[in-house]
Amino acid sequence: MMEIMEGSHAVARAVTMCRPQVIAAYPITPQTHIVEALAEIVANCELDADYITVESEFSALSACLGASAAGSRVYSATTSQGLALMFEVCFNVAGMRQPVVMSIVNRALGAPLSIWNDHQDSISLRDSGWMQFYAEDNQEATDLHYIAYKVAEDHRVLLPSFVCFDGFILSHTYEPVDMLNQEQADSYLPPFKPYHRLDADDPISFGLFASPDYYQEFRYENDQALRSAQDVVASCGREFGEMFGRDYSGLVEAYRLDDADTAIVAMGSLCGTVKDAIDELRDAGKKVGLLKIRSFRPFPAEEIKSALSGVSRVAVLDKNISLGSKGAACLEIRDALYGSQIPVLGYVLALGGRDVRKKDIAAIVDNAEKGRGDIVYGLREELLK
Repeated sequence: MMEIMEGSHAVARAVTMCRPQVIAAYPITPQTHIVEALAEIVANCELDADYITVESEFSALSACLGASAAGSRVYSATTSQGLALMFEVCFNVAGMRQPVVMSIVNRALGAPLSIWNDHQDSISLRDSGWMQFYAEDNQEATDLHYIAYKVAEDHRVLLPSFVCFDGFILSHTYEPVDMLNQEQADSYLPPFKPYHRLDADDPISFGLFASPDYYQEFRYENDQALRSAQDVVASCGREFGEMFGRDYSGLVEAYRLDDADTAIVAMGSLCGTVKDAIDELRDAGKKVGLLKIRSFRPFPAEEIKSALSGVSRVAVLDKNISLGSKGAACLEIRDALYGSQIPVLGYVLALGGRDVRKKDIAAIVDNAEKGRGDIVYGLREELLK
């Protein structure tokens, strides 16, 4: 049913439909509306779940880890400094192969303190072993939670998942969202069946000490699970499309890319602005297209290589920066296209929530056509010493 909803409330409703049995989260801007809504839903007995009130984000994810290991479907949400506080536990959750799903309402990391959006928080955990999905709009943010649970809990995967959507830009914006009802959600996402769990009658252990004789093999298996998850993501996304008419079988999504000379690559809500800019640039005679990355982990290198094979140049827009280097997506795209002779030009922008307008996209395309890349775009030179 189509409803006009705030993004955070739509996500909370979708999470409710996924029937988590344990929710543990600590409120932090701009994530707070999600966990407030879920607390009210549980208090009103609309969801049969234990809502654990904790003293920090570290405790929140630790509680989720324990509950997941005991055999429960779990959920959490965080952002920015909260995710940074979870850093140690994020590696433990992935290393123990627990299918935790967590919403990341993307926000810049301090210092200096910022409550506005960029992707530095989740990108900083790109090597932790979690899957990472990025939503363009609130419909996608809502749908990706169903898919994230289905993929994470698949016994071929057994990895945790971030569902990332942009703070304030999406989380606090009202948009039409086609919500599943409980019957539809149940038909897509079956009850959780843990592959293994803590059981006093059949004791096992998680996360034990590993000497150098064993540790590397554990990390290798995590890596292989993340790589093989691509096929499961595609399959679950395709099934969602067949059932509800919104196809997520592609880990990337192209827009007006078939005959493009310049391809823009981006993630998250920025893609909507890029699409509008592309329409205007096309009207002006420029052949520009977009490749949206929906799944950053697992990283769909072959899909990207195929989608970009016919373009003359690639402009990668990163709302993050690997300090001393480039944006994370730019580095990945260059690796995927290595040997193709297609120039990959990186543009770091919108850090700390700085606006990106259609005219900025047009200026970036102009820079790309002239071969000027690896730019932190939109700097206020008067503020630099």
